[in-house]
Amino acid sequence: MHAGQLRVPVGAVRALVAEQFPRWAGLPVRPVRAEGTVNAVFRLGEELGARFPLAPGDVRAVREQLRAEAAATRELRGGTRVPVPEPVALGEPGHGYPLPWSVQTWLPGATASAEDPGASPAFARDLAGFVADVRAVGTRGRTFSRDGRGGDLRRHDGWVRTCLRESGGLLDVPRLRRLWERLRDLPRTAPDAMTHGDLVPGNVLVRDGRLAGVLDCGGLGPADPALDLVAAWHLLEAGPRRVLRRELGCGDLEWERGRAWALEQSLGLVWYYAVTNPVLSRTGRRTLERVLADEDATAGAVRPR
Repeated sequence: MHAGQLRVPVGAVRALVAEQFPRWAGLPVRPVRAEGTVNAVFRLGEELGARFPLAPGDVRAVREQLRAEAAATRELRGGTRVPVPEPVALGEPGHGYPLPWSVQTWLPGATASAEDPGASPAFARDLAGFVADVRAVGTRGRTFSRDGRGGDLRRHDGWVRTCLRESGGLLDVPRLRRLWERLRDLPRTAPDAMTHGDLVPGNVLVRDGRLAGVLDCGGLGPADPALDLVAAWHLLEAGPRRVLRRELGCGDLEWERGRAWALEQSLGLVWYYAVTNPVLSRTGRRTLERVLADEDATAGAVRPR
């Protein structure tokens, strides 16, 4: 999916596990077909999963990143009623794989890409509860300091322009451009709140139409509280989307900023992964369809100052 992407043969995973964690040497190792773009995932037995970063990087920097992700996940585990993975171990390079890697507990359930919960009001209430739990973790004085989504919408204008240029023939580019030019200037009035940062279908687990767990919690951190509202368009149809909004008590400005973040994220998914990750590309397209479907109902409700 990316230039220089690392290969992670299952034989190398077996050898690394047996050498570095002998207590798990007898567990079966199975590759997991996942739509994520950051890690190759392998199941170790029934209760564990191993994640191997796919992008080349500096060993020390990757190790620190994995430690930070584990710390963020533990912080979230202490503050939400929704299951999230428990960090278990940190592995080191070897057997041809050049980077550190991690082991977490395995959570049961299907991703929201495989088991679509979009029509379920009960799932929408579960999701609202998770977002509220994350916000309640508290920033403890921390503020947004990342380069990605969650700060100033206008800083993403160059990326959106790139996405629109690459999306000719794939999307209604003129309509999406007009919408972005309206949404990007919406004022930010709320202080930073804790956010998960990536509530896309591949990171959300579903069981019997209910929220069963949330994955990839390493992005937990302070950001625009509207950031996690991307889940409203990534995961929900119109009726349940209204349930989520009502449960969280979102005003017009916060809701529209959430739609702006969903637009910014989804534009990149459609064209960038059109060939290399069709599931993610379809996710982006569906989200944009929902974003545009809401435009007629919300246009004019909030105007930038």
